[in-house]
Amino acid sequence: MKLTGIEISNHDKIWFPKKNITKGQVVEYYYSIADKILPYLKDRPLSLERYPDGIAKDGFYQKRAPEYFPSFVKTVKIKTEDDEIEQVVCNTRKTLIYLVNQGTLCFHTWQSRIDKIDKPDKVIFDLDPSTHSFKKVKDVASIIGEYLTKKNIKSNLMTTGKSGLHVWYKIRRTKTFNTVHEEVKAMAKEIEQKHPKLCTTEMRKNKRSDKIFIDYLRNSYGQTSVCPYALRPNQSAGIAMPIEWKKLSSLKSSTTFTLDN
Repeated sequence: MKLTGIEISNHDKIWFPKKNITKGQVVEYYYSIADKILPYLKDRPLSLERYPDGIAKDGFYQKRAPEYFPSFVKTVKIKTEDDEIEQVVCNTRKTLIYLVNQGTLCFHTWQSRIDKIDKPDKVIFDLDPSTHSFKKVKDVASIIGEYLTKKNIKSNLMTTGKSGLHVWYKIRRTKTFNTVHEEVKAMAKEIEQKHPKLCTTEMRKNKRSDKIFIDYLRNSYGQTSVCPYALRPNQSAGIAMPIEWKKLSSLKSSTTFTLDN
């Protein structure tokens, strides 16, 4: 099996045991949706969530690009508090397929692009349920959507392929992460104050009760969020799927969209 010049190894290896989904099927999925996912990956530093032996075995997150990656895999040097690391950038179908062949199941992107690394171009509200009440997640998403509309901000909605939802919107690259972080934090706090029984910005899980956590911390330098159309390492083989706001009310779960459908 060969795609984009990449020889796919162990394509019959089972990556999702419950659904009997193979590595080859995962590779074919990413190949088929490359035109949809690449615009979201383009020019962004990535954290790779790798499961070389499938989700039945332990996986790992990888920020630092391995030295053995071929030269066609683009990388960028990122300054950290203590060091400087090389991170992968995926701008082509060939790189995408190479990374999946290396065991990458899910892609997590920065909120900024490499030419202005400290100035984000998107804002994300990551809605994380404390319990299994997806209805509450939808209620908070709707509240945030209406809140942003009143501020003349056009927002977007995405399932995470796990348990929550993302509400996000584009911004001009004129402010630093520190500035944007404080602005988004203030918005999250305001929403929390208006709906204290439904949502919270409390970071400690044991303090959240059954409320929906509005995670604004994604909007910080070095933080990542799951890329739209990325596959998630769970038994459902869920996919992070952009959806229209009008479909929110009928959405059954965040794993409605899977590799099966």
